[in-house]
Formats: sequence, structure tokens, C-alpha cells
Amino acid sequence: MKPEDDFDKTKDEAVELDHPLERIDKPFKRTPEPLTPRQRQILIISCLVVVVVFVLVVALIWRWKKSSAAEEKVDVVVSVKVAKAEKETIAAQVIAVGTIFPRDKADVAAKISAQIRSMALLKNKVVRAGEVIALLESRDLQAQRAEAQAALKQELASQRSVVTGTIPQTNAQDEKALRDARAKANNARAVYERRLALYEKGGISKKDLEASQLDLTTANNELRLAEQTLVLRAKSLNPNDVALANAKVQAAQQRVATLDAQLSYATIRAPITGIVTDQFQYEGEFAASGGKLITIADISEVIVKAPFADTVAAELKVGDAASVLPTDTSAEEMKGRITLLSRSTDPTNRTVEVWVTLGNGAGLLRANGAAQVTVFANSKSDAIVVPASAVTLEASNADEGTIMVVGDDSKAHETKVTVGVRTKDKMEITSGLKGGETVVIEGNFALSDGTKVEVAKEEEKPEETKPKGDEK
Repeated sequence: MKPEDDFDKTKDEAVELDHPLERIDKPFKRTPEPLTPRQRQILIISCLVVVVVFVLVVALIWRWKKSSAAEEKVDVVVSVKVAKAEKETIAAQVIAVGTIFPRDKADVAAKISAQIRSMALLKNKVVRAGEVIALLESRDLQAQRAEAQAALKQELASQRSVVTGTIPQTNAQDEKALRDARAKANNARAVYERRLALYEKGGISKKDLEASQLDLTTANNELRLAEQTLVLRAKSLNPNDVALANAKVQAAQQRVATLDAQLSYATIRAPITGIVTDQFQYEGEFAASGGKLITIADISEVIVKAPFADTVAAELKVGDAASVLPTDTSAEEMKGRITLLSRSTDPTNRTVEVWVTLGNGAGLLRANGAAQVTVFANSKSDAIVVPASAVTLEASNADEGTIMVVGDDSKAHETKVTVGVRTKDKMEITSGLKGGETVVIEGNFALSDGTKVEVAKEEEKPEETKPKGDEK
């Protein structure tokens, strides 16, 4: 047999015996063998076992988690701090930044132009009212005053010359005659009185008494004549000359008074008691008339002026309490009273200036410094008030939020509330509470509704132990 015949025979046998190779000359292709009934049964049973095991495992895990959650829910108790929702008076705090002004302030300036002869370094020093703070050069003014004083004496002499007459000798004679007549009248009166006494005793005759009486009458007539002579001489002077002489005297007196005033301006004194906040000129410099030398501020009491919205100012009145916190110093918050509410409103920003007066004896507040002023407006009485920490707001500027209220079952229940007036540590509840409820103020963050809570006890402060030596 030929080899070709053997190859054909082998190929035919492979086809008959379901050999994987259908034909030798075709591409190689493996045909899967069919499963036997026993293999198919084993496969089905294995799949069913796997599914059953998976279902059991899932059921066990679910049951274990549910039981753990139930146990955890039953066993967890949150410790919290609580407070009562009380009914009380509350007012909104309104804050504005103001400027500190001294109670009294004085700008001291030179009234005359002169060089500063003497002046110490006064800034930040306390000066008293009336204290000399500077001396200006005044030798030229003193010379002018001496000259004016001499002119005044000359005018007074001229005035006397005009008033007493133009002939000095005649005036002197008239004055001598007046004096002689007055002396003669006095002597005649004395003689008459002595003779009258003697006559009554019978010592002289009536004729001697009448002679003395005649001498007295004559002396009185001569005295009246001398007085009228001086009066007539004064009336006979020219009235215009007298008026002119008087006017010159007054002008000379005014000149002296003016120079005296200017000399007083050379000594500069403090008008008020206070601290020198600014010094503009120093010793040796030339001070011009009207130029400022120093500024004195009385800061024993200060006024804080702050702008508040006109709607807030409408609810304020003089005498209301206010607190001031300086922003540029480490001073603590200070209490004061509203002393003035401006009667006008700033049309630009619709604000009203409010004054708060404070005592500043310790000098903690600085003039022209800044301070935070807090006033209390929109006051409400019998309002439901809770601590601010009890309210969880939806947003920082929102009016709605939630409060955890502790019920009789010792569980925290979430309650929706509406907030009204707010202060730094309290809030008014306008809806959601009736008053008297117990609210959570600490531990309410992320507290779930229905959580069992326990009120934490406040820690008692330990009593101070006394030294053994102090015990009796």
C-alpha cells in the first residue's frame, strides 16, 4: 500500500471517531466536550450551596448591625448643661465707634508780637489755671508806658491851669482872701460866744455883746464874698477850653491803660487746669500776634462722641446707661451716661451724634482717641430670654434657629424658634417657646433629636484650707 493511501485512511478514521481535527488540511479547532450528567449535577449543587452560604452571611451581618445599633441607642446618654427659659427685660446692644474729647480745651496764643523770653518744655505736663507758662520781651512797651505817663502828668497840669484861671497871681490872692475870711469868721464867732457867756453872768454890758455880734456878722459876709468870687472866676472861663483840657487828660489816661494791658499780655498764663497736649513754639522763637503757643486739655472728665443710626437714636434718651471700651489703650470697659443727643441728623449717612460723659481721673483715656460705645435700645419687658449658647442659628445673621429642649422623659427634643432682640450673651425668643422650658446650653452641638441626656452637675469649688496656725 502506498503512503498516500495510509494518510487518507487515517484521516477518515479520525472523522469517524470525532477527533478534534476534522480535517488535516483545515485550520486547527478544539471542540469542547459535553458535560456528563454527573458533572452537571455536581455543578448545580455547588452553585446552590454558594448562594445559600452568601445569603446566610448577609443575614447574619445585617442582624448583628441592627442589634448593635439598638444596643448603642439604648445605652448612650449624653451629659449636657441646661438653663431655664426665663421671662425678663432685654434690650438690644448697639455698637458704634466714637472719638474721645476732653471736657474743656484751650488754645493759648500770644496777643502781642514779641520774642519769647522765657518758656519751659511743657508738653505732657500738667498746668494749673493762672500759672505763668511764658514771658515775652516787653522792654519797649515799658519805655512807651513811661513816656505815656509823663504825657498824662503834663495834660493834668494844663487842665488845672485852665480850670483855675489864666492869671496865677489873681487866683492865689483870691484863695488867700477866702482863707483869711474863713479864719476871721471863726474868730468872730468864738469871741461872740465868750461875750455871750459873760453877759449872761453879768460880767459885761449889752453894748459890748452887740459889738461882738456885729463883728461876727461882718466876718460871715466877707467869707461869703470870698467864696462867690472864686465861683464867679471859675464860671468866667471859656467852656471849650475846659472841655479840650479834659479830653486831652482822658486821651493820655487811655494811652497809659492801653500800654498797661499790652504789658500784661507779655506774661502768658494758663486759662484752665489741664495737661499740655501740644506745644507749637519754644523759648527764643518769635511769637506773632494770634499765633498758638500751646494747647491745654482738661481730661479729668471726657466726652465720647459717637454716631448712631437715627432709628437707634430715636429710642435713646439723656440719662440712659452706656459702656465705653477704648480701642487704642488697654483700659477696661467703663460705664457712663448719655448726656446729649444731637437735634440734627447727618444727611449723608443718616446718623445722630450721641455724647457719653465719663470720669477720667486716672487719665486712662486719651484726648482724640477712639472708643467703642455700646448703648441699649429696643428694650422689651416680660420677654422670653435664653442664653445665646442655647440657640443654633441657621446663619450668623439669621432670625431662625433651633433649640434643644429637655423634656420630662430626659430626652433632648429639637425645637424651631424665632429670635428677636439679641445681646452679647442672651437672646429673645419670639416664637417656639412659652417660657419655663429647660434648654441645653452646653453639649447641644450635633445633638440628635430624641437623644437621652443627663444634666451635668456643676463642679463645686474646693473650700480654702486655713493654715494650721490659724485654726482655733
